[in-house]
Amino acid sequence: MPIIHTRRRFLTALASVGAAGLIPVPRVMAAEGALETTSVRFDKDPSACAAPQYVAEELLRAEGFTDIRYVETAPYSSPEMMGRDPLSLAIGRGEVDFGLNFPVLFLPEIEAGVAMTMLAGVHVGCLELFVQGGIRSIGDLKGKSVGLNNAPPHQLTLMAAEVGLDPAKDLHWVTDPALNPLELFAAGKIDAFLGYPPEPQELRARKAGHVIVNTAVDRPWSQYYCCMLLGNREYVRSHPVATKRVLRALFKAADLCATEPARVARQLVDRSFTDRYDYALQTLNEIPYDKWREYDPEDTVRFYALRLHEAGVIKSSPQKIIAENTDWRFLNELKRELKA
Repeated sequence: MPIIHTRRRFLTALASVGAAGLIPVPRVMAAEGALETTSVRFDKDPSACAAPQYVAEELLRAEGFTDIRYVETAPYSSPEMMGRDPLSLAIGRGEVDFGLNFPVLFLPEIEAGVAMTMLAGVHVGCLELFVQGGIRSIGDLKGKSVGLNNAPPHQLTLMAAEVGLDPAKDLHWVTDPALNPLELFAAGKIDAFLGYPPEPQELRARKAGHVIVNTAVDRPWSQYYCCMLLGNREYVRSHPVATKRVLRALFKAADLCATEPARVARQLVDRSFTDRYDYALQTLNEIPYDKWREYDPEDTVRFYALRLHEAGVIKSSPQKIIAENTDWRFLNELKRELKA
């Protein structure tokens, strides 16, 4: 399908829901004051789970932004990162203004001094733990080999620690990108694989293994945000009007992901944010994008900070992290405005 036609159809969809509140009305924008900047930058992640920030472009234009960019950041598995989180570093350095990221990735970076502000939770669950036949629980992984490519190792550490395993001693980690852990798992050469979209979708298509943990539906992970919105601290401080409008566009884009998954999936492929329409559509159908209305992001920060502290990954208390690195005022205002 030609891109121009798909984009026209997508804009038509936006217009059709404008009356329901997806397009900001002029009086609301006037009350907020003028934008301090018309520029905003997001990271470009090949996963469809970050769909809200990609399909928000036209909504951002309706909010008054004219310079909207998507910046390539290094893959998490890049050897040059040496265990650091590239998205957090890009936000902290001001190379990217906003991004969606996992608490297990950004909380250690915040403790290390990376200048980010947590603004909201956007959606729940996109990680899945695949295992070979005969393995029925995380406890069965003791002494087994576990691989990952793009999923955060700390997430698997917390999963293992929750059932009493010592992640360093009881698991054999296979994380070298040169070994291609996903292919090793698909070939039956390692016992488990923690996947991040589009990896779970590929493994299902290849009928490789079975899932014992899906963070979108399995407790306790399904009770907390998987991806939260982070902003560069100086951008948020200097541009409060722009920050609020970014959040409003992203929340409305999340609603579109929940209500128009097929249209959004096509948009992602046509605009080269992801390669496979079928994998994108499956991701959009499986992730509960409407949970931003229901959950408390502070609960998520407290939950993950406490568990990372218990696992020895961070030293700061949840209270200290929340007090110094969060700003929920935009979220609270928008929940009232959007009648969430």
